[in-house]
Amino acid sequence: MTRGDFIQSENKSLASTTSFNHDDEIKTGDILISRANTKEYVGASVLVGRCRQHLLLSDKSLRLVTFPYLDRQWFAHLLKSPGIRREISRRATGTKDSMRNISQSSLTSIEIDLPPLAEQRRIVATLDEYFSRTEKSEETLSRSYRRLENLRRTLVRQRFDRRDAATSHHIRKLGDVCGIAGGQTPKSISEVLSSSPSRESLPFYKVGDLNVTERQVGGSRFYINRDQALRFGLKVRPAGTVLIPKRGGAIHTNKKKIMSVLGCYDLNTMGIVPSERVDSTYLWYWFQQVDLGELADGSNIPQINNTDLVDLLIPIPPIDDQLAIVSELDIQTDSIARLMESLASAKNSSLKRALLRMAFAGRLVEQDPADEPASVLLERIRAERAAAGSVPRSRGRAKKAT
Repeated sequence: MTRGDFIQSENKSLASTTSFNHDDEIKTGDILISRANTKEYVGASVLVGRCRQHLLLSDKSLRLVTFPYLDRQWFAHLLKSPGIRREISRRATGTKDSMRNISQSSLTSIEIDLPPLAEQRRIVATLDEYFSRTEKSEETLSRSYRRLENLRRTLVRQRFDRRDAATSHHIRKLGDVCGIAGGQTPKSISEVLSSSPSRESLPFYKVGDLNVTERQVGGSRFYINRDQALRFGLKVRPAGTVLIPKRGGAIHTNKKKIMSVLGCYDLNTMGIVPSERVDSTYLWYWFQQVDLGELADGSNIPQINNTDLVDLLIPIPPIDDQLAIVSELDIQTDSIARLMESLASAKNSSLKRALLRMAFAGRLVEQDPADEPASVLLERIRAERAAAGSVPRSRGRAKKAT
C-alpha cells in the first residue's frame, strides 16, 4: 500500500451501486491501514489519491479519521516511519507464520510526538522533495538494470544462434531429451507443510521460491516430510530440474531456476528434467532465450502445457561441448551479473527509512519558535472531540515514535 492510486486487493470488497452504505465507501483523501495481514503488511498504510467507485472498506482495514488541525500527508508519512511500524509490529497478535492482527484499541494506544502544524507542513514538503529525487534515481537504476538484462539475454541468444560444429548437427526436440513434468497440489497438502526443514524433509517449491537472484534454488518457504510426500503421491524430482512458472501472471516474469536438491513442486510450477544427455546448466542457459509469455495460451489465466514445450528445438552437442559452452557463457555473463547485483543493492528503500526516521525525530527540518505551539493544537483537538462527545483520556508525556 502506498500513497497515490488505490488498487483493490484481497482485503477490500466491492459493493453494488444500489445497496451499500456510503459512509463505508473508500474515498480520495482517506488514510487506510491494514489491521489484518501477513507479518510484512500488517499496519501497511495508504493515503488514497485515486480509487474505483463503490469500493468498500473491509474488516481487514481501518480508516483513520484525522482532525482538520493535522496535516493528512504528514500523518500518512508518520504511519510509514520505522518507529510507528515497530510499535504496530510489537502490538500485533498472531504468529510470524500466520495472519497477524492489530486491534483498533491497540493501534490508537500508540503515542506520538505532535509538532506544530507549520512544522508538519515543512516536513511534508522536505520529504516529498527528497522522495521525488530518490524515485528519479530508482527509475535510472531500473533502466540500467533492464539494459544489462537485455545484454545478457542477447549474449546467450547469439551463442545459441551460432551455427558451428558444436551445435549445428545436434538439433533435437526438447521432449526427446528432457522430461516435461507438471507439479502437484494434492488436497489438504497445506496441513502437512512446514516452514522449517528437517533431516527427513524435502522442499516443496512454489512460484514465489523462484524469486531468488541466483540461478539455483535450494531452500524453499515450505517443506514436506518424505513419508508424507509418498503418502500424498507427490513426485520427487532430481537435482538439476529446471523450474518455470506454469500458470498465471508469473509466466511473464520469465523466471527459470535450477533445483540444486531433490524436491517437489506445486501445480502452478513446471519442471524440465534433463536426461543424462543434457547438462542442467546448459539447459538453463538455453532457456534464457525462451520467452515463456509467448508459449502461454491466450486464456484469461495464461498457462503453459506440456505440448507447448515438447517440440521446441534445442541443440544437444556432446556433454563436453555443453560444458565448454557453459564455461564460455559464465565468463561473458558473470561481470554483467555482478553489475546487476550492485544496481539491485543500490535501491533507496533504506534511504527512505532513514529520512522518515529523521523527520519524526525532529532532525529533518528546523523548529521555528514562531510556530503556533503543539499544545495549542492539542487543545483544539480536545475541544473538537469534546464537542463531538468524545473526551480523550489524559496520558503521560508522549513517547517518541521514531
